[in-house]
Amino acid sequence: MQKQGTTAPFVLRPRSVGTTLHSWLYQEIRTAILESRLPPGLKLPARKALARQYHVSIGTVTEAYERLVKLGYLDARAGSGTYVRATLADTTPETSEPRAPGPPRGPRRVLSARGRLLAAQRFPKLFSNRSVETFRLDRPALDMFPMESWNRLAAQRSRRGRSLELLAHGNPLGLPALRAALADHVSEARGVRCDADQVIVTSGTQQSLDLVSRLLLEPGDQVWMEDPGYAPVTSLLRAHGAKVIGIPVDAQGLDCAAGRLRCPLARLAYVTPGCHFPLGMPMSHERRLKLLDWAAEAAAWIFEDDYDGLLRGDGRHQQALQSLDRTGCVIYSNSLNRMLFSSLRLGFLIIPPAFIEPAAAALSITQRYQPTLEQATLADFIAQGHFDRHIQRMREVYAERHEALIGAGRAELDGLMQFSDSQVGPQIIGWLAPGMSEAEVWRRSAARNIDTVALASLTIERSMPPGLVFGVGAADARAVRTAIRRLGRVLRVLAWQTKGASGIQSKIPVRSRDELPQQTQPTIERRPHPERRSSRTAPPHSPQVVPMPSQRYR
Repeated sequence: MQKQGTTAPFVLRPRSVGTTLHSWLYQEIRTAILESRLPPGLKLPARKALARQYHVSIGTVTEAYERLVKLGYLDARAGSGTYVRATLADTTPETSEPRAPGPPRGPRRVLSARGRLLAAQRFPKLFSNRSVETFRLDRPALDMFPMESWNRLAAQRSRRGRSLELLAHGNPLGLPALRAALADHVSEARGVRCDADQVIVTSGTQQSLDLVSRLLLEPGDQVWMEDPGYAPVTSLLRAHGAKVIGIPVDAQGLDCAAGRLRCPLARLAYVTPGCHFPLGMPMSHERRLKLLDWAAEAAAWIFEDDYDGLLRGDGRHQQALQSLDRTGCVIYSNSLNRMLFSSLRLGFLIIPPAFIEPAAAALSITQRYQPTLEQATLADFIAQGHFDRHIQRMREVYAERHEALIGAGRAELDGLMQFSDSQVGPQIIGWLAPGMSEAEVWRRSAARNIDTVALASLTIERSMPPGLVFGVGAADARAVRTAIRRLGRVLRVLAWQTKGASGIQSKIPVRSRDELPQQTQPTIERRPHPERRSSRTAPPHSPQVVPMPSQRYR
């Protein structure tokens, strides 16, 4: 070992832009040690001398030296100095630090085929500004949640003598008490035929569909998907290698006849029969029967996402599609995050008995189990009636906020946008007047803190009239009216600019009744806004009918 007293020649490379002084100094010394430019046993310059040489503070040098000592690169000897260790504990580069330039190392193909699919299908962005809550689609009415009751139940669970059991490993299928409570609830409220053994607790719809896809789908399998529909589901299915086939939706729900023509032998169909996302209508009884007939003939599965089936405020509640199933082809899914609060991260599946063991095995190696304390609290929340009371209150709140949005739209958006007043669910579509650019309206609205989703972003192959999707759960009536007034100013400016550039259509052909979704036909009467004082204001247009989703494909 080299004796102390001789310090190493110390030449550091220039610091790159954006690198902190500490990181630069630490990495340079470490690299010199790993490359043997500073051999074992060599004494390093004194901290004050090194600080003076490179115009850094003594504290920066001290911090770098101490970090290298902790990681086993240097030895600090009291009264003597700092030396390179004779035997290094680790000679491999740290992953947290940038690697020095050199030939590539490791496998040439980093991601697997499935990994590349997952990386290419990021969760679609359903908001333009996370700090804006007014019309967020992914945000329920959190201000209505009975937090005091929830906290009291959670505290009671924590104080019980057997509460230590909730800190241990759980059941991959879910807490038995919660599974029993959910089975009773969906049997009574949605007509679902099941027992507690068929209930699987998950983190929500995405994980539920991920589990089903792992168990049932092979790469290349065809899947029916509502068009328009919930975009994150499309991303997830494609990440599993499935070929997503967009099936048009009209006033009665998924068009099974179109599905048979486009893809008669699909492996799976994803539907939201209780309250279609985003158009808002329930699937008709006739369409439900046709869908079940197709599934039986094609030996296919149906994934029923009942995410908003209980939240319609108009009292029109059909029972779940699963209640009509006689062949065991329907897999029922629901999300408690939507009905209670987003961060709860609990949902559930109702699966056929034959899948219980395979599902339990799959979950045991992928997620192990969901948080048990939250499950226990939720089981008490349901058993003591808080859940039913909250759902009833949420229906009333959504109806109130829905009416506030409709009323504000009539007052502020006359001739510019028409809301579909038949939709009584957690979202509603505002149909734009013909000639307006959906993308431009969305962009300008987002810049003014009006958070909506462009309808075109929820389509697969469908050509739709321009419209924006609004969430009605996150804001009260006052906030809704304020946001709609801002939206009105955006639309009036854009309408004037559009008319000056090319003219907004004053009349469009009306399709036959069979081509229009009968429950969502808005009529827009265009008038100049009374506040606009300009000699260039055009005379009122004749009444128009905004075209509704057709069967056309791009």
